[in-house]
Amino acid sequence: MSKIKLSHYKDLPIEMHKVRTVQKLTLLPIDERVKAIEGAGFNSFLLRNKDVFLDMLTDSGTNAMSDLQIAAMMRPDDAYSGSETFYRLEKSVQDFFGTKFFLPTHQGRACENIIAQVYVKPGQITPMNYHFTTTKAHISARGGIVDEIYSEEAININSECNFKGDIDMGKLKALVAKEGVEKISFVRIELGTNLIGGQPISLKNMKEIKKFCVEKGLMVVMDVSLLADNLYFIKTKEKEYQNMEIGAIVREIAKCGDILYFSARKLGCARGGGIAMFEEKYFMHMRDLVPFYEGFITYGGMSTREMEAIAVGLEETLDFEMINQGPEFIAAFGKELQSFGVPIVTPVGGLGCHIDARAFLDHVPSGEYPAASLIAAIYITCGCRGMERGTVSEDRNPDGTDHIASVELVRLALPRRVFTLSQIKFAADRIGWLYKNRKLIGGLEFTEEPKVLRFFVGRLAPKTPWTEKLVKKFKEDFGDSL
Repeated sequence: MSKIKLSHYKDLPIEMHKVRTVQKLTLLPIDERVKAIEGAGFNSFLLRNKDVFLDMLTDSGTNAMSDLQIAAMMRPDDAYSGSETFYRLEKSVQDFFGTKFFLPTHQGRACENIIAQVYVKPGQITPMNYHFTTTKAHISARGGIVDEIYSEEAININSECNFKGDIDMGKLKALVAKEGVEKISFVRIELGTNLIGGQPISLKNMKEIKKFCVEKGLMVVMDVSLLADNLYFIKTKEKEYQNMEIGAIVREIAKCGDILYFSARKLGCARGGGIAMFEEKYFMHMRDLVPFYEGFITYGGMSTREMEAIAVGLEETLDFEMINQGPEFIAAFGKELQSFGVPIVTPVGGLGCHIDARAFLDHVPSGEYPAASLIAAIYITCGCRGMERGTVSEDRNPDGTDHIASVELVRLALPRRVFTLSQIKFAADRIGWLYKNRKLIGGLEFTEEPKVLRFFVGRLAPKTPWTEKLVKKFKEDFGDSL
């Protein structure tokens, strides 16, 4: 894609695939969209997909499969134990990462559950470049403490730093010196740090972390779910690796960890997950929890059809034309939004395009959840479903107050090989209109609030009747247009 030059267009991403199966979409009238978001408690997770035009909630389990993956799903060995399908997947994981041992799970958070149960003790600290919601929940449930030791650039919305996901080595060294090695459960590295805009971590930084941890006798756990996007940025932005084969880069990354886990809903474009490791001791530490929580150790809660698809998906991740599709389409989306003045996280990362909700809705206080309000307004305006990555995605402090997020983002994910450029331009156009009319948008408050991971099923409501004003303005400008 990047080698294709055009005479009239600059940086136009060209799809290096063709679409052979289509699924019909429906764009509801705006009054019906309002009813739908009200029925969902202003939580995009609770919208019914039939009421969504462009589903940009996540890329988890929503990436398009290739023809070879679908073909592979027709040859599974449906055995409860000892399935040849499992051994094909195990070999694929081994070849991909260069690891020796593999435990299957039904998805990424299942890996987190097992790892936290085995390696997190009450009062221990888990330093990381940035937390992920379910990771933090599992660590906290075991009495552990998450310590984010990201660089200052990580939460700088507008930056020229190519690797905002890097760990601050000074902070890591100071933490270990202060607390002692025995107080650290493990060091966690997240590739493509989700909550700060899908920002990548450099291979240079990973190697520095690993070297330090070897010296101190600390274990490194890596969440490689967003490896594909991170690979793209290493390959294109880190000079030392621009001429290295993608498979070799993957192996270099893998060597920086002791335990690697992933959601195949992201890495591999199927549905499942797993834990890979080099040493048998880690395998033996965790093995017995797989039958306890997931299923037998040769399927781990996955269907054999999905395992066959993951095996092919990992192999396809070594194709540059596959891994560049997401970041380059996201970059195009970002440029479209910026052309309308919409404030976004820069540089544009992976996973999706991230809007800075604090800048977009600078009149809405953080305690009234501006990112959640903007998600609802975007859905009302164009039927696009995004995800709140801000204060609603945090749990409350022990004293009951809101834990205000470091960044307040709206994530518009672009599942791989799913959307067209015209759909991206449509979304950007409507969001651009919304930005011009942003003062019409007000805040939200909780009406039903779970204690943990409230962003999944919590319900909210507008603090003022701002949705009525927004709909009125929409009809003035667009008439009866959908």
